[in-house]
Amino acid sequence: MKIALIVTILGGFFIIYRSYNPSGNSLFIPCPFRYVSGYYCPGCGSQRAIHQLLHFNFVAAFRMNPFMVLSIPIIVYGLGVTVWNYIFETRYRVGFFYSKIFIYGYFGLAVLYWILRNIPYYPFNLLAPTE
Repeated sequence: MKIALIVTILGGFFIIYRSYNPSGNSLFIPCPFRYVSGYYCPGCGSQRAIHQLLHFNFVAAFRMNPFMVLSIPIIVYGLGVTVWNYIFETRYRVGFFYSKIFIYGYFGLAVLYWILRNIPYYPFNLLAPTE
C-alpha cells in the first residue's frame, strides 16, 4: 500500500510536469518573492527547469536554475533514503545531511547564488532564469 501511494504521487507529479509547460500555464504558481520584489529567489525557474529535464533538455534546464539542477543528485539521494526508510521501516541516515559543514555550506551557497543571480552585470546575469 505504501509503495502504491508513493508511486501514485510521484507519477502524478511526473505526468503534470512532463505534460504542461509551467511558463505558459496558469496551473503553476509564480514565485511570490519575484512578484512582490522584482528579484529572483534561489528557486526561480525551478518548475520550468524540471519540465525541461523531463524532456531531456539539460542545457535549457541548467539555464533556468543551475543551482537546482546541480542539487538534484543530493535531493534524489536524500529522498531515496527517506522513501526506503518509509517503505521498509528502517532508520538509515544520510550522515553528511546532519553535518554542520554541509548545512552551513549548502545554505551559504544558496544565499550566494541568490545574490549573484540578481546582479545585472554580464557574468552574473547568466544566473538569471531565461524565459
